[in-house]
Amino acid sequence: MSEFTLILIKIVFLSVLWLFVIMAVGVIRTDLLGPPTKKNKRAKRSEPRGSSAPAAPRAPRGRRNEPRSLVVTKGPLAGTSLNLTSQPIVIGRAKDSTLVINDDYASGRHARIFSDQGKWIVEDLGSTNGTYLGQQRLTSPQTITVGQPVRIGKTVLELRK
Repeated sequence: MSEFTLILIKIVFLSVLWLFVIMAVGVIRTDLLGPPTKKNKRAKRSEPRGSSAPAAPRAPRGRRNEPRSLVVTKGPLAGTSLNLTSQPIVIGRAKDSTLVINDDYASGRHARIFSDQGKWIVEDLGSTNGTYLGQQRLTSPQTITVGQPVRIGKTVLELRK
């Protein structure tokens, strides 16, 4: 082979190698921080410094049999409880998640639990290792009931009354 061909092969190989490195860094960034959002950062800065945050939304009023809290039953955060409100609960390793779980098998924004017309829904947010409802991996948003286990890595969650 000529010297020119060898140099060309080296350049192509290095280009492919750098492309791989850039893609790997992008995947790691997305896994740790979540997908890029289109939030208006100026709106946050324009709030007066002395203002207090609005009160947390109250749990939706309803029947006695409706769940009122989300409880971690297994994993490093066992015993942790979150009150259910009209706001969705985002679960993952990202710092801005509602429930931050430090689990090697959890993605930055792993799953979301939200209320829809009186029913509670769990949705996998495109996680790498999946979200399980009972023993079944979620492929679409599913309704969850009181006491039904939701597993994210080593962490198991349940809705409680």
